[in-house]
Amino acid sequence: MRRMIGLITIGLLILSFCIAQVFAATKLIKIDGSSTVFPITEAVAEEFQKQYSGIKIMVGISGTGGGFKRFYRGETDISDASRPIKLKEVELCKENNIGYIELPVAYDGLAVVVNPQNTWVDYLTVKELKKIWEPAAQRVITRWNQIRSSFPNEEIHLFGPGTDSGTFDYFTEAICGASGSSRGDYTASEDDNVLVEGIASDPLALGYFGLAYYEQNKDKLKIVPIDDENDTNGKGPIIPSLKTVRDSTYQPLARPIFIYVSTKAAQKDEVKKFVEFYLKEAKRLVVEVGYIPLSDEAYEAALERFQKGITGSVFGGKGVKIGIKMEELLRMEK
Repeated sequence: MRRMIGLITIGLLILSFCIAQVFAATKLIKIDGSSTVFPITEAVAEEFQKQYSGIKIMVGISGTGGGFKRFYRGETDISDASRPIKLKEVELCKENNIGYIELPVAYDGLAVVVNPQNTWVDYLTVKELKKIWEPAAQRVITRWNQIRSSFPNEEIHLFGPGTDSGTFDYFTEAICGASGSSRGDYTASEDDNVLVEGIASDPLALGYFGLAYYEQNKDKLKIVPIDDENDTNGKGPIIPSLKTVRDSTYQPLARPIFIYVSTKAAQKDEVKKFVEFYLKEAKRLVVEVGYIPLSDEAYEAALERFQKGITGSVFGGKGVKIGIKMEELLRMEK
């Protein structure tokens, strides 16, 4: 009996050693950040791991701001971001000796959506969106007919990204005039799927998030065309789509999205392989998950930026830049 117990113990020790060896041989890439960029990074990671089975990739969705917090603490290798890095985040990276390479990976539109049972909203203007979302609207603008008199005298239930979200930063800058300037009495989440389900189950709801989440759930959501009121496109209310985001007629709710790679992590062979794979395959995979790809030139410029180890942000650490066009982004990358 003792001999059998001894053999079992030895067997368990050998098994534990073998498992430990397998895990030791598996290289890990840690990524966190934007829920908007998450579907792209997840798709790239899945394709990458088919070719490199010895490399495991963990992708989180704590929001752009939450991702940068982990990034400047040195907890992650790559940070997904739906806006450029902010000055305070640049300073914290510097304090913690975290260098970074900024790489654009796609272009995205922000979708304003309502429940399909909403029959009264045919479009909204930027001015009306501001009236709904500005800080002064909190506990004041609470009914649909306060937005437009032809709308019904019913409560409006709002859904939007949390304050750690880059989408929140961009939307508030574009619509309310300052990043972070928003009413706080709405249902907030860094997980866009939570917002989708909330709006899909509430006939009086209105919310916003990345266009790809609408594309994935268009059977249970209704998209709202937006009129920028400045006649920059000369076409009145515009529905966000691959075409209108790419040709910049959908404004001001269109933006580039990014990954940020730690310079320390970039020295690792597995991270180098993954980022190069990401930039080479992004154009194909971006479309598959509902986003708008950059031009070939932009991806080539980003790849060159990574391979040369060019650090810092082309936005000068100033964060959000409203209405930037593809051509401008390409020039900045070059």
